[in-house]
Amino acid sequence: MTNHAATVRSLEQAYQNFLERYPAYRDTLTLDRLRAAEYRRLDEQGHIYLDYTGGSLYADHQLTEHMNLLRRGVFGNPHSSNPTSMAATQLDEHARAFVLEFFNASPDEYVVIFTQNASGALKLVGEAYPFAAGDRFILTFDNHNSVNGIREFARGKGADVHYIPVLPPDLRADEREFERLLAETRPGQKTLFAYPAQSNFSGVQHPLEWIPRARAAGWDVLVDFAAFAPTNHVDIQRWQPDFVDLSFYKIFGYPTGIGCLIARKDKLARLHRPWFAGGTITMASVQGGGHYLAEGEQGFEDGTINYLNIPAVEIGLKYIQSVGIDLIHERVMALAGWLLDELLALRHSTGQPLIRLYGPTDTTMRGATITVNLFDRDGHLLDFRDVEAKANTHNISLRTGCFCNPGAGEVINNLTAADMEPCFQNEERMTFEQFLLVMDGRASGAVRISLGIASNFVDVYHLVQFARGYVDV
Repeated sequence: MTNHAATVRSLEQAYQNFLERYPAYRDTLTLDRLRAAEYRRLDEQGHIYLDYTGGSLYADHQLTEHMNLLRRGVFGNPHSSNPTSMAATQLDEHARAFVLEFFNASPDEYVVIFTQNASGALKLVGEAYPFAAGDRFILTFDNHNSVNGIREFARGKGADVHYIPVLPPDLRADEREFERLLAETRPGQKTLFAYPAQSNFSGVQHPLEWIPRARAAGWDVLVDFAAFAPTNHVDIQRWQPDFVDLSFYKIFGYPTGIGCLIARKDKLARLHRPWFAGGTITMASVQGGGHYLAEGEQGFEDGTINYLNIPAVEIGLKYIQSVGIDLIHERVMALAGWLLDELLALRHSTGQPLIRLYGPTDTTMRGATITVNLFDRDGHLLDFRDVEAKANTHNISLRTGCFCNPGAGEVINNLTAADMEPCFQNEERMTFEQFLLVMDGRASGAVRISLGIASNFVDVYHLVQFARGYVDV
């Protein structure tokens, strides 16, 4: 038997075993046909794409629909009332309304503000939130840096910043600290609470039930749905968050450069923008020295919106709607469950585990984002950069590093404030080599595997085979 034939037979046996353990996967087999039709470039070029948390993949259908729309129309800058401008405005406003519909947000209560990405949406909230001395910004350890950055606005206005720890080994948030902070909220104190619905580091899904509980205590709640929305149903009307940030390329791949802030109208009206730009005002004067900010979303969309690409957002959302977000969820969680089982079972002949997992070991309250490090037969950490380099030779697209999530990275390494504070006490910027000395042999990063709409069993099988190649190294 040739090596290729043996590999095929081993793959087939593994697939049958997988179906026995995860029979619900059979209900998602329409996605195999979708991959063959819409993502055939993956198999034609031999790609094993496992970086969906970094960015999803676009379907051929999306490109065709958008290019046909542009070919058929003539669209001008929306900041006018001429025919081409009005044509663009009509398309963009239709897309805006569809975003609300897709995420079940009432247009009577919420508005959509188009931004360049989720980070742009978060900055809008941070710079305009009316923090003052004695107010609080509360966030979990495992927020993305674009959420962490809001603390600079809070501190600059005299507000206090409190972090809710995430606890190893699962890296779920400390519920007792959440309860303590709820209990000590003072009347009249402004509190902004920010957390990810799904951690982009560990895949942990934090309770959406926190939203109504925090709001009932008088907190404003910002939920980062960027890592959650691509494979999970988002129901804004049910949970009633005050602010939601999204990057559309993480959901359906194309177009890049567009995200949004979905905001409650009453909370948006309380924000105070620190500047104004073209398109955001109803009137401004050079000699009079004043300006009037436009109401609603218009007051937050600086300059000209990305008016030719925004219609592609509606095309992408309708495509996901036609596929079914619940179907995507069912598939990726079956694949993630099998991948977790297989990776955790890998051991060296010394008995040492090959993999150290950062996050839940099963699929309960977690997404299909799996972060690990690899260790040799003597328990020594393997450099994640070398793992990525080797994966590249197999045409496997992983993501390595800390994923702009320093809090989770510090927790997995048992780093304390005393460990980290010296890194920022000198005027000169610390180099990465100097940081490695602080780490003293601990993991400065990790390997992240994430699944999405076009993932299939062959992808995860080859990833496990790749990892198996490190056994007894």
